[in-house]
Amino acid sequence: MDWDKLRIFHAVADAGSLTHAGDKLNLSQSAVSRQVRGLEEQLNTNLFHRHARGLILTEQGELLFDATSAMIKRLDAAAARIRDSEEEVFGELRVTTTIGFGTLWLAPRLSKLYDKYPDLKVDLMLEERVLDLPMREADVAIRLKEPSQADLVRKRLMTVQMCLYASKKYLDDNGVPASIEDMSNHRLICQNTDSDQVGAGLNLIQKLMMNDVKSLLTVNNYFGVLQGVLHDVGIGVLPNYLTQDFPELVHILPEVESAEVPVFLAYPEELRQSKRVAAFKEFVQDEIISYRKQQKLDQEK
Repeated sequence: MDWDKLRIFHAVADAGSLTHAGDKLNLSQSAVSRQVRGLEEQLNTNLFHRHARGLILTEQGELLFDATSAMIKRLDAAAARIRDSEEEVFGELRVTTTIGFGTLWLAPRLSKLYDKYPDLKVDLMLEERVLDLPMREADVAIRLKEPSQADLVRKRLMTVQMCLYASKKYLDDNGVPASIEDMSNHRLICQNTDSDQVGAGLNLIQKLMMNDVKSLLTVNNYFGVLQGVLHDVGIGVLPNYLTQDFPELVHILPEVESAEVPVFLAYPEELRQSKRVAAFKEFVQDEIISYRKQQKLDQEK
């Protein structure tokens, strides 16, 4: 198949309009239309339903759009690798991780990465959905479980645990629970058990719920849980990586904690030689080392 026709088809499918696709490609609407019709004739099928308000892909068009999307992602990856020079780190790096880890641990540290590589452009994609790295939905992922996708380079960074934290004011006003059974006298702040979360955290929440917790605030991510704790709403289930950046958190019932959760950095095999990925990996590993040293100092106090 003619690549120019495929490229133009993809632009039309993405824009949903001949006119908008033409503007993006610097082609006239008639030229775009001719190319699309030529591709349809070549394939002997209709790729679009044509309506007054725009174009909608047919079933056959959706199949072809999936294929061209994969092709373009692969080409973008190849172009990015070519642009990576021997000594410089520049260009876009798409990083995906969870909302909690991204907002509470990673984002506050990115200034150090930009200080070292000012020409780097990081696109931070925070969501609980696991993006498909081999299909290039992202370049690098930090995940709170071992990646199961094939063809990935993976590096175990650290482990975290979900623990119980409260503010000093909340504890002054409501008392410090002496045992897990005392949680029935306190307000629990945690993720909703129906939300996407680490299994270890879910198991801990379910264990706490067995103690007849009467007052409850549920939030769909750890950032919201943290805000509730910091504003004296109750006792929250939070990852222990927060203690370094939020020393005002008071750790209570230290014997009540989740199983250890592994944190992995992963990226596609094809980006093994990428300077951008290597720079990001080095940055994260350095921050993990700093975090571990501080954690050890805090434990020795």
